[in-house]
Amino acid sequence: MVSSEYEHRIAARFATFDQDGNGWIDREDFSAAVKALLGEFGTAARSERGQNLYAGAEAFWQGMAGIADRDGDQRITREEFVTGAVKRLRDNPERFAEIARPFLHAALDLAGGGGRAAVSDVARGLTALGVPGDTARPVATALDADGDGEVGEADVVPAFARYFTVPE
Repeated sequence: MVSSEYEHRIAARFATFDQDGNGWIDREDFSAAVKALLGEFGTAARSERGQNLYAGAEAFWQGMAGIADRDGDQRITREEFVTGAVKRLRDNPERFAEIARPFLHAALDLAGGGGRAAVSDVARGLTALGVPGDTARPVATALDADGDGEVGEADVVPAFARYFTVPE
């Protein structure tokens, strides 16, 4: 059974995806995230990195829609996210990690290269996605598990999955 406190936390995390604040998650929210990241890192949409980011976002959207869009309207409501997606993802966090991996890899490549980025660039990316600056830097720093000043795919993918699937 999912506690109401857990559901409340997950509902708040819904806003992370609802980039335009219209009350649902759709393909446009993923496109907005891509545009924000491309703008932050001064990368053209038609460049190889830009196209990889768009492809990663589309794969992420398709995976999320497949898990959560129960009525098939190409929108994930807060209720669908909380009651559908979260339960499925909590039961199988590895699946969520795999759905998110192409986007996260492409975002790290955009910010750095080779599936890694400097902590400061990860913080810039988080800020571009709407995370407040005073939160983005500590989060990015915490992702650097080995303290080398860089965040890699092996750091960010499981952390991202935990953020959305672990009740604590």
